[in-house]
Amino acid sequence: MKYKLKKKYFVVTFGCQMNKADSEKIEAVYKKKGYKKAKSLKETDVVIINSCSVRLAAEHRVFGLVNNLSKYKKIKIILTGCMLRYSREKLKYLLPEVTQFLKIKDLVKDIKPLRKDKVHAWVSIMEGCNNFCTYCVVPYSRGREVSRPFEEIICEVRELVKKGFKHITLLGQNVNSYKNNFAKLLAVLHDIKDLEKISFMTSNPQDLSTYIIRSIKLPKIDRYLHLPVQSGDNEILRRMNRKYTAEEYLALVKRIRKEIPNIEIGTDIIVGFPGETRQQFENTVNLCRKAKFCVGYISKYSPRSGTAAYNFKDNISFIEKKRRWRIINKLINKIN
Repeated sequence: MKYKLKKKYFVVTFGCQMNKADSEKIEAVYKKKGYKKAKSLKETDVVIINSCSVRLAAEHRVFGLVNNLSKYKKIKIILTGCMLRYSREKLKYLLPEVTQFLKIKDLVKDIKPLRKDKVHAWVSIMEGCNNFCTYCVVPYSRGREVSRPFEEIICEVRELVKKGFKHITLLGQNVNSYKNNFAKLLAVLHDIKDLEKISFMTSNPQDLSTYIIRSIKLPKIDRYLHLPVQSGDNEILRRMNRKYTAEEYLALVKRIRKEIPNIEIGTDIIVGFPGETRQQFENTVNLCRKAKFCVGYISKYSPRSGTAAYNFKDNISFIEKKRRWRIINKLINKIN
């Protein structure tokens, strides 16, 4: 009797922690189907690409990967993730080598993730965004905000702790706007026995309330807070549809540090947003000096179709964007 070899799968993930969490569910789907995980792309039967669409460079990496995979005729290519915000007709035109396009919700529906780490686990508490920042595709790729039921999250974390997980990270495009009270969620999770550490991301400055700050003071809550500022210039913030000023952001940072002296704050910054003058960029540099970030994720602005800023004139050269990127990166990351 001949032994029938299992088919093999390989998952490639681009983008944020939410995509990484989704990829754990994708792996669970294929394990349930009886597939074996391939050690490399060369030996796989199917490759599932969990795509990111936040930046143009992320999409270009998908194009490059699909082009490289096309030389392996036997491989089935499935595309999922944020690039499914485009119509299937457009995707088929851009990526004719892809076998199937599947929305992430359809692919991982009602499946528990295949946890790779045995100590740390990602836990999604909400998905989507209602803010519509003018540069951002998230409301189009992930949809409007949908919060998971409070008790469902508590039960999931308790089950994880029973299995030996000590550290969880709560995920959402804007965890602060979790509709069932994020501060209370942190407090209740904090009381779960044998859970040692609770992290979360990402936070929008406009929704970081006094109650949430008080909850972060609890001993088990991570002393790292990711608080994207995007720009230090008020006019650019207004054109980005960020609902705070540079002064309000710095006042918030000061208040957080007063309440939690050992906190470390990281941020996201976009350089070269349409119309950003050198003086406006210098305002961002000055804010970074005052805020004393421990880490910064700095992006060179790239137009994203479907967003409001796509209609703005992208009048900053790539060379100038690169120059500004280097200045901020050296100021925040190389010093730290």
